[in-house]
Order: sequence, then structure tokens, then C-alpha cells
Amino acid sequence: MKEAYPIIISKEKDGYYVFIPDFDIATQGTGVVDAIEMARDAIGLMGIDMEDEGKELPKPNSAKIRPGENDIVTLVDVDFAEYRKKVDNRAVKKNCTIPYWLNVEAEKAGINFSKALQEILMEKLNISK
Repeated sequence: MKEAYPIIISKEKDGYYVFIPDFDIATQGTGVVDAIEMARDAIGLMGIDMEDEGKELPKPNSAKIRPGENDIVTLVDVDFAEYRKKVDNRAVKKNCTIPYWLNVEAEKAGINFSKALQEILMEKLNISK
């Protein structure tokens, strides 16, 4: 699911402070581009944590925005599914059972079982890397 959340960027003495009203969180960056990237990471991490806990993600613009006079208000897009693939790529061990004869043939052919399972799951789920 891809969403665009508003952020408020404030210039500070040593960089940029970023407030994300819909999640009630903040981050910072060394420049405007870095601040936007940090906001995307903060939203992505908070979002997948909330999903893992069974919580509903806030809707964009669900919180009141109160920018200061010199603040920058902009939108940051986050694709939570893509973000999860990017940061949550740890390996999970699965035990599966196949017929003995198939195991023998696959081993003779030098097939990597983990890679083959990943490829077929992605094909069945119609997703790409």
C-alpha cells in the first residue's frame, strides 16, 4: 500500500528537524533531501511495526498540521510493501517435505532448494524482487 504523508521541515542551527504529524514522530537530517529521506524511513519503520502489531495505520492528513512561519510543508510517499521488502529481508527457516525420488533428482541437478522455493513462491504470489 502506497501513501503520501505530510511532513513539516524546520531549519535548525545544525541541520533540519522533521515532524510527521500523522504518526506523531520526529526525525532529523543534515539537509532538506536527507531530512525527507529520514522522514520516509521513519514512516516506513513505524508503519511496518504498527502492521506487525495488528494496529491500523493512520490515514494521511489525519492530524492537524501547525507549521511555523519559515517551515517547509511537503508530502513524503511511502510504499509500505516495498519498504518491508527492503528492510525486513531476514531469512526464515521453513521445513518442507518432498518425495525422496524428487530430492535425489534435485540434488543430482545441483538445485538450491532455498532459492527454488523463493522463486516459486514469488511466482505464485505474483511479486518480484
